[in-house]
Amino acid sequence: MAGRVNHLGQPIGENVVWAGATRPPRSNMDGKYCRLEPIDIERHASDLFEAFSADETGSIWTYLFTDPFETEADLREWMAKACLGDDPLFHAVIDKRTGKAVGFATFMRIDQVMGVIEVGNINFSPALQRTPAATEAMFLMMRRVFNELGYRRYEWKCDNLNAPSHKAAKRLGFTYEGLFRQALVYKGRNRDTAWFSIIDSEWPMIEAAMTAWLADDNFDTSGQQIKSLGEFMK
Repeated sequence: MAGRVNHLGQPIGENVVWAGATRPPRSNMDGKYCRLEPIDIERHASDLFEAFSADETGSIWTYLFTDPFETEADLREWMAKACLGDDPLFHAVIDKRTGKAVGFATFMRIDQVMGVIEVGNINFSPALQRTPAATEAMFLMMRRVFNELGYRRYEWKCDNLNAPSHKAAKRLGFTYEGLFRQALVYKGRNRDTAWFSIIDSEWPMIEAAMTAWLADDNFDTSGQQIKSLGEFMK
């Protein structure tokens, strides 16, 4: 019996002949509310420093592997060391209303042979948090992973103490898979890592739900959602 295939014509599911996935390109992902661009120090550093500086407590860096940057020069130095490689592959999130970079996220732990890829290093500034653009940014990355590149599995991992990350993963359709105890040490403390994933057979439903949530008719004249993403996920 013929099985289902993804948008690349590759098989979906468990009992298939697997041919591998494609490496993420260094190209933009364009949406209605935001655009993701491969990170560039000259284009993005000033905007990112301004956006991140709005978080006066530095709390957005709590569960990342680096601390807040005191100066733009410090941020630029870190970006030069950490953000220009192929894995992790950093993308700046551009707010299309302002044209400014307001956060970043990466594709990482890229395994083309096994068809597994992870989203990580997510840092959304206060200007991006809890906006349609924030959800759309995650949607654009998912769409690239499954529709364009043909991956079988998309992973999300976080410190088990990071309750907002747990909540975000579940809202976006990721399934909780378990806890890797004492998986890492960072910033001088233990990290128990929570694992989540979406697999290719689940993606069509999630794609439809996110497309419906992002539609113009799901927002009122003040920009407030009419139905939650969770309602579309049912």
